[in-house]
Amino acid sequence: MFKNHPKGLIAAALANMGERFGFYTMMAILVLFLQAKFGLSGTHAGIIYSTFYFSIYALALLGGFIADKTKNYKGTIMTGIILMAAGYLMIAIPTPTPTPNVALFLTITCAGLFVIAFGNGLFKGNLQALVGQMYDNEQYSKQRDSGFSLFYMFINVGAIFAPMAAVGIRNWWLSFKGFAYNADLPALCHGMIDGTLTPEAAGTFSRLATEVNNGQPVVDLTSFAYDYLNVFVTGFHYAFGIAIIAMAISLIVYLVNMRRFPDPSKKAVKTNAEAANVPDMDPAEVRQRILALFAVFGVVIFFWFSFHQNGLTLTYFAKEYTNLNIGSFSFSAELFQSLNPIFVVSLTPLIMAIFAWQRARGAEPSTPKKIAIGMGIAALGFVVMAVGSYFSNLPDHKDIVAIGTSPIKASPWILIITYLVLTVAELYISPLGISFVSKVSPPKYQGIMQGCWLGATALGNQLLFIGAFFYEHIPIWLTWTIFVVACCISMFMMLFMLKWLERVAK
Repeated sequence: MFKNHPKGLIAAALANMGERFGFYTMMAILVLFLQAKFGLSGTHAGIIYSTFYFSIYALALLGGFIADKTKNYKGTIMTGIILMAAGYLMIAIPTPTPTPNVALFLTITCAGLFVIAFGNGLFKGNLQALVGQMYDNEQYSKQRDSGFSLFYMFINVGAIFAPMAAVGIRNWWLSFKGFAYNADLPALCHGMIDGTLTPEAAGTFSRLATEVNNGQPVVDLTSFAYDYLNVFVTGFHYAFGIAIIAMAISLIVYLVNMRRFPDPSKKAVKTNAEAANVPDMDPAEVRQRILALFAVFGVVIFFWFSFHQNGLTLTYFAKEYTNLNIGSFSFSAELFQSLNPIFVVSLTPLIMAIFAWQRARGAEPSTPKKIAIGMGIAALGFVVMAVGSYFSNLPDHKDIVAIGTSPIKASPWILIITYLVLTVAELYISPLGISFVSKVSPPKYQGIMQGCWLGATALGNQLLFIGAFFYEHIPIWLTWTIFVVACCISMFMMLFMLKWLERVAK
């Protein structure tokens, strides 16, 4: 698989696996942690979640600027790894739950998230620049596209195990303290402590408390609420600690191979020297290319706003509406986050083979058309959610809050199929979008345009909380319909501009 690729590719992918491990740990448990720790609503947890994921991509621009200015790409990457580990440490240290001072401890948590995001910004784009320079060698230049696909696929191996590790450590801690896992209990515990449970929800709480207490009746429900909530959230704190171990492994791999990696600063010097010999592009063509790129940037905002719901509203759906007990087998809501990286790893070779098969027959779609197809595929993923939710007759969110749990649970296959479809859409859009930007960008604006691609991703992530708001206030099937519409708008806009984009990309 790695034949005809530079030897440093595997080492760079291993160095990146820690970052992916942490990224998917956050995607699996962050909003659930915020709700269990601080009793936040889905909307308020969603605001913090969306701001965090906005910062990861927005700060990549700052990270690239710092590396460019200092010409110390390798040092910037190493600093990023260390900062990410420090950020995870800030939120891994257990603090009392329920918190005696919500404002103080929430501020500490948000500060830790910012440190993680800043470290990610120093790390993410600069490591990709390092990998890119490996393929500047003529020996490997023809393998650039497949090399980045392999890199993208390989780093997701770490992402597969992140939700599993998080769930494993959390559930182990619950078991160690004599409790069992139940996704509905943290919210009910907060309601019991705050005195906001309806009589029906209080009955649900009493029943579930007995179930997780090894079937032993709970005499003091308020005391149980404090104990269960503290143990549950402490398990989450320890789960963040696993990400520190992953970052340490990545740091060791990076340090061992640091001298063998190319230095992007040398490439920058060479590029500046060659720039004087590159003829200026016609201003009209430059304008057309930049307009085309910004048109695509505007479109993909809708995609990321929809796709990254996997760590927000789709996680809420897994927790509240999905049947997590199949026969004698029980599993946790967070484990659904392993599906996307599993599908990325398994489907990337298939998607690459499909493109090669189409190319051999002269029928390969253009990059803009592939992106449009990806938008349509993403819409189909949310159609699965909308149809599945509608025909499952799922109650509204406000109704399940009133009774403490959803009386109707949907089949987990709804989420499994949705994640499969959305991953196919991702493989049509994410790597190909980067390829389109690199191909269309005027030579002297390459860095800026790649930064704008990250900026569009950041804006899409910042809008994620809108999904959480609708999730709590409208019928659940209608929430998914909003994302169907968003993806369809993106697809039709790409198709409307297709001939123009194809002409500009020639």
